[in-house]
Amino acid sequence: MANKKALVVLVEGFEEAEAVIPVDILRRSEVEVVIAGVDDDIVEGAHGIAVKTDILLKDYKEMPDAIVLPGGMPGAENLAKSLELKDLIIKMYREKRIVAAICASPALVLASTGILSGKKATCYPGLEKNFLSNVNFVVEEVVQTQNIITSRGVGTAFAFGLKISENLVGKEKSDAIAEQMLYK
Repeated sequence: MANKKALVVLVEGFEEAEAVIPVDILRRSEVEVVIAGVDDDIVEGAHGIAVKTDILLKDYKEMPDAIVLPGGMPGAENLAKSLELKDLIIKMYREKRIVAAICASPALVLASTGILSGKKATCYPGLEKNFLSNVNFVVEEVVQTQNIITSRGVGTAFAFGLKISENLVGKEKSDAIAEQMLYK
């Protein structure tokens, strides 16, 4: 079986832990992770940590098995401005590939695409006001409905990364990664 592929998308102001923790977990899971910048190849996070990306989103032509959207402010607002990203999210959702967003990104990025309509989702506390009225907001670390995974914030980044891993490589391998990392 060929390795699964995940695309992590970064913009200025992203929450560093919400990007790096899932990248680390997915790479430990032997998932091929590509980090794409929307605007630049070196992207500075909300706390001044710069990350060198592998590619610009506009140059990424593959269809990954999963897309991962960190939150943070103004990162999530900046992600929401990318029409190219929104088109990719909708295409991936329709093709039943994993669409994963954490913190502010479920409310500011996913909600604006319409893919959360009629589904359970979570996000950073207080941002659920950005969900349409037909989104069932729940207070859980990680929520998966069909092929959409949402999570709450920095403190849930490990659970979020492990849920993405579980979807791509299976629960047994994901649980082994969690054990190796001394997670819970």
